[in-house]
Amino acid sequence: MIFVDSDVFVIDLRYPRDPRFRINAEFLARVKAGDRAVTSLVNLLEVCGILSFNLNPQQVRELFHYLPRRYGIRVVPRPERAAAVAPFPPREVLDVMVRRASFGDALIICALNKLRLPVSHLVSWNARHFAPHLSIPALTPAEVLEQSLL
Repeated sequence: MIFVDSDVFVIDLRYPRDPRFRINAEFLARVKAGDRAVTSLVNLLEVCGILSFNLNPQQVRELFHYLPRRYGIRVVPRPERAAAVAPFPPREVLDVMVRRASFGDALIICALNKLRLPVSHLVSWNARHFAPHLSIPALTPAEVLEQSLL
């Protein structure tokens, strides 16, 4: 199972002229066909927040429910069962950030480290931001396709 970061979805949903769009779309098609990918509730909310500037309130709510189905991806923890968005003590998040990570990336790193998901790779166009913080490989969608990991 692979973990997909927010930027992969945002490129597909918002930036069709991005030079990575075609590779990104191919990656997402394979994700959907393979049914072996997850993302976090934090990532789902991040995508909704980024797109909220171009969507009306109803569309943002629909995106929250529609995105997992559109991409055939599981959200962890499941939104209907989550007690909180980020159930990590501030100290844990800060411990990651002091090693050079943004707040959003630190939340994802904490989720991967704490939830102990059976994930073999994190996939992000910003893989280099995650690599020093994880015990699993961090790859770009292009690298996943090159290595035939889906």
